[in-house]
Amino acid sequence: MSRQFSRRAPAAGQLLSGLHPVLARLYAARQMQHTDELDQSLERLLPPASLKGIDRATALLAEALAQRRRILIIADFDADGATSCAVAMRALRAMGAEALHYVVPNRFEYGYGLTPEIVAVAAEWRPDLLITVDNGISSIEGVQAAQRSGMQVLITDHHLPGAELPPADAIVNPNQPGDGFASKMLAGVGVIFYVMLALRAELRARGWFVQRGIAEPNLARLLDLVALGTVADVVPLDRNNRILVAQGLKRINQAQTCAGLQALLSVAGRRCGRLGAADLGFAVAPRLNAAGRLTDMSLGIECLLTDDAAWADVIARQLDALNRERREIESGMQAQALEAIGHLHLDGALPHGLCLFDESWHQGVIGILAARIRERVHRPVIAFAPASDTELKGSARSVAGLHIRDALDAVAARHPGLVTKFGGHAMAAGLTLPRTHFEAFRIAFANEAAQHLSDDDLAGRVITDGELAGDELTLELAQLLRDAGPWGQGFPEPLFEGVFDVAEQRVVGERHLKLRLSAGGRTVEAIAFGQAPTGEPPAWKRVRAAYRLEVNEFQGRRGLQLVIEYLEGIGDGQPVI
Repeated sequence: MSRQFSRRAPAAGQLLSGLHPVLARLYAARQMQHTDELDQSLERLLPPASLKGIDRATALLAEALAQRRRILIIADFDADGATSCAVAMRALRAMGAEALHYVVPNRFEYGYGLTPEIVAVAAEWRPDLLITVDNGISSIEGVQAAQRSGMQVLITDHHLPGAELPPADAIVNPNQPGDGFASKMLAGVGVIFYVMLALRAELRARGWFVQRGIAEPNLARLLDLVALGTVADVVPLDRNNRILVAQGLKRINQAQTCAGLQALLSVAGRRCGRLGAADLGFAVAPRLNAAGRLTDMSLGIECLLTDDAAWADVIARQLDALNRERREIESGMQAQALEAIGHLHLDGALPHGLCLFDESWHQGVIGILAARIRERVHRPVIAFAPASDTELKGSARSVAGLHIRDALDAVAARHPGLVTKFGGHAMAAGLTLPRTHFEAFRIAFANEAAQHLSDDDLAGRVITDGELAGDELTLELAQLLRDAGPWGQGFPEPLFEGVFDVAEQRVVGERHLKLRLSAGGRTVEAIAFGQAPTGEPPAWKRVRAAYRLEVNEFQGRRGLQLVIEYLEGIGDGQPVI
């Protein structure tokens, strides 16, 4: 079935002046209305002062440094958590912390966040102050356990809080009630970066650096990690996040990056100089995440903490191997899931919200699996894997129109006891429930999704930025668009649509379609990844495509290439890929 194309609506008013007309149109479609929004300098970052709890947090940290207290960071096991931990460790060391360590829960043993079980592990290190990064806002029992053991607790997080906040000594989270910070979209790494900025200012005011003979650290050196964590967590790139990512990419492209990130780029086949946000999201983040998905994220954190290039290279190669293993596991799970979906077509239609479970599925890969299946079926998906003999863990991915964390909240409220715990964002969430509740939850979730999503919402529309004329299909425009980012969640990379004659097509890499397409008197190279699943090219003479412009660099040469996101044959009866 052919998908419908729709175009992004531009903001009302004048287009921004002085820009290439295509770029001006793209910015308008992303609701950019003022030229000052193009300024991505650090001076334009929102100040830390409006973050609720920031003063209490910096006072706690300053006193901990002054009293030489033992500080323990509790990290999360994804790329945002790993970069958050590395930012905190590097910044606190640079500001004079002496007794500093971190613990990252193994997702298979302890689960997510500051649980009482991980507090017991932390207690072996005898910390005076616990700092959570990218977690903790739901850890009521964990905070209580820590405080009973004589520890102070500082929570830094960005996830949506529940009805009750934990009784921590300080909380910094732009999404907590009463917070006045203008951007609610910070990733966990963005939150801890802001806390470190505020701590540096507090220590400067106390004369700390002068008294201790410590060089005041340049925290901009950590922006490579902030950019990586922000892109990896797929938070919306509002203006503040775009500044953080743009500044981090600038440093990375100037080869001013930590040894671990440089090594991860190298094993991914990327070179500093012309990297964009997509390189972080699709090349680096999966390799870093592989540690937390399959083994222990401590390996990823160590990669980001070492300054030894040779050791960083060793770790990066281990992470690359883990990522290959993760892909193999995911491929098998995806085949099983698609087969299971086939059995759900009992009345010709899938439910509005889909829950899938298999006894053999791997906890560490269900989030990616849910995202892949969502892309196929165009509806919210929750993939479940065994957590124990009595519990299941689920990872949810949503579509526009359904706030997945709020949907889980509504299900839990209507069916008390059905869900053990949950948390997350608008587009992604995690949950735990008893095995015996799976069927009841599946029905309740499908009913909740049906209340919010219409059939049109589930149509799988291709949203584009319209067409380009033949004389606009140029390397120069592709370079301009690459430099005009960063693009990402909430500020999508430009996607164009068009009808082309097929001059040539062949299969490369077993299942990728390589094409030469012509339109408006111009012929261009194109690639459609994964769109020749049988290994044979379709016999198309004319196609309709949604595509991105890419600067293709190969063997020292640069050229224009269209990267096709969606493709269908026209007028020849061929099925849609």
